[in-house]
Amino acid sequence: MNDLFHPSPVLRPEDMNAAFANAYNSGDINHLLALYEPDGVLINPSGAQDRDEAARRDTLTDLLRLQGTMVSKNIYCVPFENIALLRAHFTLTTVDAEGKPLQISGHTSEIVRQQADGSWLYIVDHPTGAGSLGDVNT
Repeated sequence: MNDLFHPSPVLRPEDMNAAFANAYNSGDINHLLALYEPDGVLINPSGAQDRDEAARRDTLTDLLRLQGTMVSKNIYCVPFENIALLRAHFTLTTVDAEGKPLQISGHTSEIVRQQADGSWLYIVDHPTGAGSLGDVNT
C-alpha cells in the first residue's frame, strides 16, 4: 500500500478515470470505495450489479489482488447538469501466476454525479461497458 497517496475530491468529471487509476495504484481499498456514491452500482466481472459497499468491496478487492499498475485515460466526458457520461481506456500491467508479464486493457463506461460539495462520484461504473474486456497480452 502506498501511504503517500491521499485521495482528494475529484472536482471535474473528466478526471474520474485518472482518479480511479490513482486509487487502484495506491493499493488501498478505501481509496477506491471513496469514489462511489453509497448506492452506486459497480458491474462486477460476472455482469451482476454490486449495489452496496460490501459487494463493491469484494469486487474491488479482487481487482487489487492483481497487484498491478493501472493507467486510465478519459476518452470522452458528456456532462449534463449534475451528471456526466464517461468513457475511458485502461491498461493494467501486472504479472501472471508464473511471474510472466501480463497486460489487461479495455474500455469503460461510467456515469458520475456531482455532489453537494462540488466533487464527483460514480453512480454507475461498468469496467467493460464500452465493449468486452479488450486485450490480455502475456
